[in-house]
Amino acid sequence: MSQQWQLYIIRCGGGELYTGVTTDVARRFSEHSSGGPKAAKYLRGRGPLELVYHELAGGRGDALRRELAVKKLNKAAKEALIASEANLLSVQAIAAQVAVQISATKES
Repeated sequence: MSQQWQLYIIRCGGGELYTGVTTDVARRFSEHSSGGPKAAKYLRGRGPLELVYHELAGGRGDALRRELAVKKLNKAAKEALIASEANLLSVQAIAAQVAVQISATKES
């Protein structure tokens, strides 16, 4: 059985947008936020980070093609994508998962 890949966009403290793909957005955002060895080098020192977009992308190849298409968009088009109503509920659900993961890590 193949995993469901997802596309995500993170807004950096300076307003820059970072786009990536993963099978677990909550885990990946936690990795980026921690600044640890698995965090993207681009995001280190650019906090605070905010997850602002998430969408299901199908298989890995589909996700990579979608990532490339989103990266080619200008900033205004990316902001329109981020502002879409369907995105707001999705991002709120993932933010709740991240909060649970962070609190579990602190308790360990």
